Amino acid sequence: MKKLGTCIISSIVLLSMLTACGNMPLQQGQTEPMERTQPERLPMDAAYKERVKLYRERTEHFVLSELYGPDGVYTNYLDSNEADTAASGHEVLSESAGLMMRYYVLMDRKADFQAEWERAKRVFELPSGFSYRYSPKQGEKYTINAAVDDLRIIRALYEAGERFAPEYTELADKYSKLFYRYNIKDNKLYDFYDEKYKVNNNFVTLCYIDLQTLQRLPISAEQKKALTQNMQTILENGYLSDSFPFYETRYEYDTESYQSEGINTVESLLTILSLAEAGLERSESIAYLKNQVSSGALYGQYDQQGKPQNQIQSTAIYAITAMIGSVVGDGELYRDSIKLMEKYQVQDKTSPLYGGFGDTGTKQAYSFDNLMALLAYAHQNRVFADMKAGE
Repeated sequence: MKKLGTCIISSIVLLSMLTACGNMPLQQGQTEPMERTQPERLPMDAAYKERVKLYRERTEHFVLSELYGPDGVYTNYLDSNEADTAASGHEVLSESAGLMMRYYVLMDRKADFQAEWERAKRVFELPSGFSYRYSPKQGEKYTINAAVDDLRIIRALYEAGERFAPEYTELADKYSKLFYRYNIKDNKLYDFYDEKYKVNNNFVTLCYIDLQTLQRLPISAEQKKALTQNMQTILENGYLSDSFPFYETRYEYDTESYQSEGINTVESLLTILSLAEAGLERSESIAYLKNQVSSGALYGQYDQQGKPQNQIQSTAIYAITAMIGSVVGDGELYRDSIKLMEKYQVQDKTSPLYGGFGDTGTKQAYSFDNLMALLAYAHQNRVFADMKAGE
């Protein structure tokens, strides 16, 4: 990367490969959190809860024993030379650190959270926030952050402050101020900041917009209102249609337009999850997910009219729909999603991937799939707590 322009293009390519994360007229969206009508809750007895716990523990054991090194969770079980444009092999991502931190908070494990945080700080901290990627073999801490990953770490720290100790809230505020300084300009969120070249990109990927965490940034009420209204509008106006209630991929500030080469399901699901956590999910999206999950047919990519572009299904897809079910209080969606997710869990006790989510033939097992599965399992406490309170 010899020129600034080349650096920016390379950075965009790098970050576009992280999430596995045409012009469209604006549509009128919601501006206030919706009042949810709670769906009928399914009885989830102690035997079912125990089964979910057992499968979760198997996945956790795989992650910690086979997918983990001195710097954190490996990107893939298979090793590599770590020289590719995209992270591979035993490189580590701040994405993974944030997911592990959130997992430990949800599981109420303070000591494990503290250890994960200390490791994340050592490996990823930059003057401007957190590096998105570290390569042990190359000895390289990339000088680019990813807004979604920084926000996830910040959110985990805020959640730890509520559950464990106020010192974590102070840390969250510290990194929130850095985040606001480097990733937000003119009340708009940008995907990344390149610390070496002191530049941002010119767009925001919709699934990077974590409204719940943006609401917690330690900024003035006026700044917070402007920021959250801008980002909420971008999210809601990225809605495709009632017949295919997914979302556009990114919003480009220069042209004030949405761009999507294809509608990647994981990205749209993360957008729906973010909206649900803010009480802004659309009922059409939830109904569509329930229908697709019940028929076992959520594919990896669609065109803008909702036609599948491949037949690929994945662990992460159903892990995220399970979390959406948990957040909106839909036990049926949660249970059915977990069932489909577990189709990809390795049950062969002779395999090194046993308990994890991966391909026993190729030995490919990715951090994102396995950590999203862990987080989905951790959401069971929410589902059952909600159901008990509603009985």
